[in-house]
Amino acid sequence: MKAVQRVYRARELLWNLTLRELRTKYRDSVLGWAWSMVNPLATIAIYTFVFNIIFKATVPKGENSGIQTFALFLVCAYLPWNFFSAASNIGMGSITANAGLVRRVPFPREVLVFSSVIHSCIQFMIELGLLSVILLIVGSPILPWLPVIFAITVLLAFFVAGVALALAAISVLFRDTIHLWPIALQIWFFLTPIVYSRDVVQDQLPRWAQLVLRANPMNGFVTTYRDLLYHARAPELDNILLIIGFSAFSFVTGWKIFLKLARRLPEEV
Repeated sequence: MKAVQRVYRARELLWNLTLRELRTKYRDSVLGWAWSMVNPLATIAIYTFVFNIIFKATVPKGENSGIQTFALFLVCAYLPWNFFSAASNIGMGSITANAGLVRRVPFPREVLVFSSVIHSCIQFMIELGLLSVILLIVGSPILPWLPVIFAITVLLAFFVAGVALALAAISVLFRDTIHLWPIALQIWFFLTPIVYSRDVVQDQLPRWAQLVLRANPMNGFVTTYRDLLYHARAPELDNILLIIGFSAFSFVTGWKIFLKLARRLPEEV
């Protein structure tokens, strides 16, 4: 609770750091914030071409939406994954990127991580807003589910913040983490049902592989987003309970790791 109180007292600093990230990220570019959509759209286009056009992958029809488009099926799961990947990477480097500030000024250092996660979350919310407009245009009845989507996004932000806190502290003391994490993300990506449907593969997997897939926190998140956005239906209750548990565990554990290593950060950064 003391750590929470320190961050609350530094809320103005947190807000200013977040605004700095929002203002400076695309400040000198011609397209500005439009660049935030270029990378996910390019990735979605590549996966759509490879899996849908070359390998002729099929996707299930949206239960209530009636949609059966591979690109929309993919983007509903890819956007939350992209938020997780981007926020964890930016949060991991937030301490070393602000080394001068960490060495000279006493303040709760986790504020730097939180500002990175909030910045990425705002970008993610913009992307979700655009996706929701597209889904409404094609006839998906997702309006009643928008409050639930927002609540799941808050849970995902807490999960990402916990991961980013742990990575930010560990990467200062063990610099190889910066190189190992992108490799771990690549493996994690294909262990998560993003370019494929969970229902298609789980019956073909051995028992132990099904347990691994079920224990993957991002499996619960992307499946829930896909239920809400693509199928326009209520998410599975066990998925909701799992992601609540994963979010709480990640946030508490990640913050504890960060606080345990925080005293060494100014001298090691």
